Amino acid sequence: MDAISKFPLYLPGRESENNDHLSFISSDIRQEKTLLAHCTTHNGQVILEQEKHYPTKSYESFSEIVLHFMKDIGISEFSRIAVGTPGPVINGQCVSIRLPWMLDAEKIKTETGIDRVYLINDVEATAYGLADLCNDSLTSVYESDTPTTGNVAILAPGEGLGEAGLYYDGTYLRPFATEGGHSEFSPRTNIEVEFYQFLNQIYGIVSWENVLSKNGLFNIFRFLRDEKRHPLSEKLLAKLQDEEDFCVAIYRSVIEDQEQISTITLNTYLEFLAREANSLVLKLKATGGLLIGGELPFLFRDYIDKNRLYQKFMISDKMERLLKNIPIFMIPNDKMILVGAAYYAAFSEI
Repeated sequence: MDAISKFPLYLPGRESENNDHLSFISSDIRQEKTLLAHCTTHNGQVILEQEKHYPTKSYESFSEIVLHFMKDIGISEFSRIAVGTPGPVINGQCVSIRLPWMLDAEKIKTETGIDRVYLINDVEATAYGLADLCNDSLTSVYESDTPTTGNVAILAPGEGLGEAGLYYDGTYLRPFATEGGHSEFSPRTNIEVEFYQFLNQIYGIVSWENVLSKNGLFNIFRFLRDEKRHPLSEKLLAKLQDEEDFCVAIYRSVIEDQEQISTITLNTYLEFLAREANSLVLKLKATGGLLIGGELPFLFRDYIDKNRLYQKFMISDKMERLLKNIPIFMIPNDKMILVGAAYYAAFSEI
């Protein structure tokens, strides 16, 4: 089964001549960097013509980044712009805890001169990125001999914990955003109760984002270091000092040095990932599949034991029969937000 038939997205404007030969901008705004691309369309496909990235916090507004990009590529007129952003989009606006400024579609329109602004949650944009998949674009974790249809869930940990769904209307899948990453974490074992109490002293309310984001990986590590007194080798200390990205340092220490505290940290993280994937699938009744994306699974993709992840995912209270036939895929593509936002802007309307 090819990717289009596996995930048939509702994009009513894909066959419209009005949306052919468009020239527009797509963007993926992240905490540290913002990616922009000049996009065109041809025969229902989006083509990324030019891409550039900019340091997010170095600009006074998103519009300033857009104007810089337009100057850099030497094009001053575009028909529309797609804006993929972390956080909830409500009435054409987004206030994200990870961005230095608010996003307002009307303000972006005024400041950039681009008439049509499509503001979309980043994980919802990831869902629209399924429109650009080919058969090799997904890595299978588990596929059943009994294929099922239905809603689809997306779990995407990175700077935060992104969660989204695709509602199956009987013919097409229709993406929607959630803020499920901010739901409260619940411990299962005695040591997890200790972990929860450790985080409760720091955060008060402990969300799944405090456990599965980049900062969540650090939280697991510092619990093992500070509360369980796991030692750190000189090699690990050197990696933590030399490597700007904590997650990369931990991953390297697992792969290169088999560092005990790093290995326990990563294995614990992946067990929590499987558990929250289980919860998200059950809440959305996502019998059509689970997609795991985001920066951290992408970083850990060669380490993840697919069978172990599936076995942890299957642990449930009475729902094993529902879970056992759900296909699970990983998205080994770090441009899904950029591409998905582009498809949303290009083809969501006739």
